[in-house]
Amino acid sequence: MYLKSLKNIPYRILQKIRVVSKKKCSPKAFLNVKTDSFYDIVAPFSEIQKVVTGFIFTEGPIWIESEKCLLFSDIPDNKIWKLDISGELNVFREPSSNSNGLTIDLKGRLIVCEHRNRRVTRIERDGSITILAATYNGLRLNSPNDVVVKNDGSIYFTDPPYGIQKEQQEQPVQGVYRISPDCREIKLVSDTFERPNGLAFSPDEKKLYVDNSENDRYISVFNVNEDGTLSRGEIFHDMDIDKPGHPDGMKLDQAGNIFCTGPGGVWVLDAQGNHLGTIVTPEQPSNCAWGDEDLKSLYITATTSIYKIRVTIAGNIRGKSK
Repeated sequence: MYLKSLKNIPYRILQKIRVVSKKKCSPKAFLNVKTDSFYDIVAPFSEIQKVVTGFIFTEGPIWIESEKCLLFSDIPDNKIWKLDISGELNVFREPSSNSNGLTIDLKGRLIVCEHRNRRVTRIERDGSITILAATYNGLRLNSPNDVVVKNDGSIYFTDPPYGIQKEQQEQPVQGVYRISPDCREIKLVSDTFERPNGLAFSPDEKKLYVDNSENDRYISVFNVNEDGTLSRGEIFHDMDIDKPGHPDGMKLDQAGNIFCTGPGGVWVLDAQGNHLGTIVTPEQPSNCAWGDEDLKSLYITATTSIYKIRVTIAGNIRGKSK
């Protein structure tokens, strides 16, 4: 990664933000266990930890292995924050064009979903910005939301209209798109969602999971074809329960278990779609990311705060440098 090369970007810490890394929640308060196999993934005496708080709405976490830090967006505050493994907090980029989802490409460059500019961009090593996607079929995108990178260098992103007014929408669909590895071609790979949101690859990259965050709350799974297109989309798990919240960001561990933020917390599903249990968070979560040196810490963006919980299986990292 290249965080140290961006020293020209102003760094400041708002007084409202407090690092509270020693504050933990009661273990009994946050594990909603559906099956005993949940304890093979989240130990029964694991503790959820509030790492930092005082934001407006956090999203888009991504762990940067080379720098041992977490980057995440505060969408309405127009910032990308950098949280070091030591707990030090700094502004990484301001303004951020109201960034949402973040990831890194195979060369360690940061990929950003920008709500304000309705585009997907890449921050180059010198700090300059390259626009990867802003239109499709001559019409502006809605508001790119979440993004993942496949190991061939292709980029997949979701495009719901959360960041725009209804009258601003130009696209006839809320799509899932693929940017080719050379970043010269954009294809619509799914138009079947009301509000496509979080997405993640299976460890072998033969499947892509995408969730729908509107009235019908569910996770879909697609086969990923050799040419990068998607096929055989079907509902993987229905998350439409009598609780507020919707499926949002998701990550997979190296065993193929799915961690998806949703009603009541972070839902943990096995590779067959069985709901093993929920990590109940003090605030409604939006997204999550693997972190720390062994990738066995799950960092959770949840409204005003960042939380962390230890798990037993290391996370599966997409798009990391080779």
